[in-house]
Amino acid sequence: MNYGKVLIDGDIVAYRSAFATQDLFPKDAEAKADELIDFILEQTVLFPEPDDYIVYLTGKGNFRHEIAKSHEYKGNRKSAEKPVHLYHIRDHLTTKYNAITSEGEEADDLIAIEATRLGPDTVVASIDKDMLQIPCHHFNFGKNEWKTVDEWSGLQFFYNQILTGDRADNIVGLYRVGPVKATKMLSEAKTEQDLWEACVKAYDGDVDRVIENARLLWLRRTEGEIWQPPVNVEDTQ
Repeated sequence: MNYGKVLIDGDIVAYRSAFATQDLFPKDAEAKADELIDFILEQTVLFPEPDDYIVYLTGKGNFRHEIAKSHEYKGNRKSAEKPVHLYHIRDHLTTKYNAITSEGEEADDLIAIEATRLGPDTVVASIDKDMLQIPCHHFNFGKNEWKTVDEWSGLQFFYNQILTGDRADNIVGLYRVGPVKATKMLSEAKTEQDLWEACVKAYDGDVDRVIENARLLWLRRTEGEIWQPPVNVEDTQ
């Protein structure tokens, strides 16, 4: 099968490489990152050229911190220690692979914007499940698994997350609602409006909470985008 351009989640590459070489030298960390990039390209591009892929990193600032009102966005990560060689590897990815660094948003947003622009033949290389809302091909390089997401399955995944939340980012969902229960709650939906209304109902009509979670979870498809519900809020009240 012929795939399109490969968009690589450099944040995951950097963290994985840094943790794997925590007790080694910077050169070992660079080599580990190169090994991981090589593996991704071997699985996604037959004869890779620089124009066949883009590496993305998350930079400073994130609009989601202003949106989060119920719980601090990623507030659960403050005490987590970063691996020793993390910043060295980030510099290496920028120097060797011309990695693009985001500003005011996450690398995930830049990936989603570019994947939307390029179309469904694009490959997103990441282990982050949040990416599964993007309609394209997905290569999980941690599990060496492929998944293709279309518009509808991407929307279903997104609304499922609104119900479950995302512990990794301190986005709190409904109490005791996991992916299986959330899927059942959305099972009768035929349109995005149905998905939206099911979420509002599940949150007992708390529209503000649903919108907050949605805006935190949504990966931008256009520059500066802030997610909006598919219908007027008044229609659900």
